[in-house]
Amino acid sequence: MSDTHAAARLANLWDDAKAAAMSEPERLVYRSNILGSDKRVTNYGGGNTSSKIWQRDPLTGEQVEILWVKGSGGDSATIKLEGFATLYMDRLRALKRLYRGLEHEDEMVAYLPHCTFDLNPRAASIDTPLHAFVPKPFVDHMHPDAIIAIAAAKDSRMLTQQIFGNRIGWLPWKRPGFELGLWLEKFCRDNPDANGVVLESHGLFTWGDTPKQCYETTIATINRAIQWFEDETGHKAAFGGAAVTSLPADRRREIAARLMPKIRGMISGGSYKIGHFDDSDAVLEFVNSNNLRPLAALGTSCPDHFLRTKIRPLVIEFDPAKPDVDTVLAHLSNSVAVYRADYQAYYDRCKRAASPAIRDPNPVVYLMPGIGMFTFAADKATARISSEFYVNAINVMRGASAVSSYVGLPDQEAFDIEYWSLEEAKLQRMPKPKSLAGRIALVTGGAGGIGRATATRLLREGACVMIADIDEASLAEANEELGAAYGKDCVRPVKLDVTEESDVAAAFITSVVEFGGIDIVVSNAGISSSASIVDTKLSMWNRNHDILTKGYFLVSREAFRYFIQQQIGGNIVFIASKNGLAASPNAAAYCTAKAAEIHLARCLALEGAEHQIRVNTVNPDAVLRGSKIWTGEWREQRAAAYSMHPDELEEHYRKRSMLKRSVFPEDIAEAVYFLASDMSAKSTGNIINVDAGNAQSFTR
Repeated sequence: MSDTHAAARLANLWDDAKAAAMSEPERLVYRSNILGSDKRVTNYGGGNTSSKIWQRDPLTGEQVEILWVKGSGGDSATIKLEGFATLYMDRLRALKRLYRGLEHEDEMVAYLPHCTFDLNPRAASIDTPLHAFVPKPFVDHMHPDAIIAIAAAKDSRMLTQQIFGNRIGWLPWKRPGFELGLWLEKFCRDNPDANGVVLESHGLFTWGDTPKQCYETTIATINRAIQWFEDETGHKAAFGGAAVTSLPADRRREIAARLMPKIRGMISGGSYKIGHFDDSDAVLEFVNSNNLRPLAALGTSCPDHFLRTKIRPLVIEFDPAKPDVDTVLAHLSNSVAVYRADYQAYYDRCKRAASPAIRDPNPVVYLMPGIGMFTFAADKATARISSEFYVNAINVMRGASAVSSYVGLPDQEAFDIEYWSLEEAKLQRMPKPKSLAGRIALVTGGAGGIGRATATRLLREGACVMIADIDEASLAEANEELGAAYGKDCVRPVKLDVTEESDVAAAFITSVVEFGGIDIVVSNAGISSSASIVDTKLSMWNRNHDILTKGYFLVSREAFRYFIQQQIGGNIVFIASKNGLAASPNAAAYCTAKAAEIHLARCLALEGAEHQIRVNTVNPDAVLRGSKIWTGEWREQRAAAYSMHPDELEEHYRKRSMLKRSVFPEDIAEAVYFLASDMSAKSTGNIINVDAGNAQSFTR
């Protein structure tokens, strides 16, 4: 075996010393985590594991057999003990007496809570009977690409026999549920020497007498499939070979930045969507291939795949040898309309009397030759995971089409899972979206006190946030802090000098490619200076106006371009200053630049109204805590202007205010959130002073 082939194998991660120190439930968590740690074993949230464990019944004190099985909605890679449902095995077996046949199998799900052990609140998944009825104590159910490539092949049964012999069996397609659990039980009884089974168009079940044996069987079975595909396919060109060549990476990102906001605008009518861009080698190989269109039209096979990606993607027609993006944009609306009509026809053709109402008919996955793949969903994590699932589907199609013919699920079977009443019930249990769910924000000066507080406030309400700052060290720190608190999917950093036109353009491209578009721009990048007019150097004057006037203009202009392209409105909030309305001594450069900011916001509010672009301003005053401005010369300069020690400034400002209160970054962030949210949907051109009261800065 070559080194290249060896590198492709799954490693055996089982550590006897670690496992020996664990309880049986802990070994189940351990087994699940090491299986889920490699996406070649199972995708995010996919597959499940179980152990049948003898435990003391808290009521009777007797030893009883308990099924520990991954609960509904869990992820193998990260699951903890509380992620597992626990059920009495004797009660699960007793359910067979209540089963009225295939037409009534969905009603069996309602009985699962009656089997709960020790009042465990974790809901059991639909796969529970599959694990319960396999007459082995330890069971793995995984969705490996290499196995699904076999399961989704036209010759699936023959290939399974050819590759695994009698060690791994095969069962035809059956939707997960009680009936499939009975099928698995019968297979095990009829084939006592088998230690696993391939489920057509679905995945792999394996089992063992010990958790280690079960785990190693899973790994060995997947590795056998990987090796077989390598031996069979060799260096054969995948997907019928390449039809086109990819554009360079920077050009791909530029084109993605042009298309993603346009797509997002077209599909965000019911709710805002977040995008994800993938131009990995696996994706480019597929989108550039001769067989892209016929394979994409077949849709996905594994239920986990199409529940995340819809039954099939939309192919965007594009010739990278003649990259006419304007023509693509011109035809995009019609392409999406055709997809919607096809999806409606699919729904009408397959719906049943009790089917839920049609859901969002827009595509989730968009494939573009020479460029890559875009995916859109309600949040960034789901958009990313949908992309990962379609990469799984690509890997499956590569394998299946290389050794046989790839077969997608029939439309009716796909529909019956997509619109399954149990799936609908799961969707209905989802929590209500937060107020900024699906919104995308760019915050300049995002690593400073006000900027970081603003990013925090927007993230807390469900927005995705691009924090932009010129200070790379602070930017990295803020990104780490916010990512740890709100999830790394939701926040991204970008270095930005707002005075550089090219920097601004690049920052917006990064934002749009990372998240799919832009909804909220908070211009907060700041500077301050203090000097009498005779001591104000031209360089000081220019620097204030470069950052506080030109910088705000450049950022706003770029935001307007994307807002207009998206056609779903937009929102700009300027962080100006009390000094823009109320003059201060020895600060002419700063005060006039801030006044220009405020007037720029008014002008933009006039110009943006016809496009539903709102522009408003927040005027802080004396926000010392966390501010990089107040850690420099400005603090000493302002203290000198008032003939006091720098440490006396905060108290001076507090006493100077009408309300006698200090102003903090979180106070400014609260005003930004109000202006950025739908609570102020009918406000534009307005100013909110957050200065604890200053009569000179009253706007009227």
